[in-house]
Amino acid sequence: MKFYLDEDLAPQIAERLRKMGLDAVSALEVGNAQLSDPDQLRFAAQQRRCLVTRNARHFVLLAHTAIRRQDPHAGIVLCSPSIRGFEIGKIAAALVRLARRFPDDLGPYDVVYL
Repeated sequence: MKFYLDEDLAPQIAERLRKMGLDAVSALEVGNAQLSDPDQLRFAAQQRRCLVTRNARHFVLLAHTAIRRQDPHAGIVLCSPSIRGFEIGKIAAALVRLARRFPDDLGPYDVVYL
């Protein structure tokens, strides 16, 4: 599973995931910090990366829109609002567990919660 962390999450999470052998990049690392939410999802889909965000409200709506338009993405992972974006170890550990749970990636319209 390849991850793309939006700007709500610390780029150090992607660094930690890479150290643990996972393929992960952050919006900040690739220069996408100012992209709109639809553009963030589009970028992740083009890269075949599962988008990880704390912005559940907007991305749930985008997921519904994707289904309605039949515009697949590579999956969306929503972090609980109780997990703060700078909790590097907690988020990285949860994403490692998710990658183990879904070794063949998420489906083209899947949305999961950490």
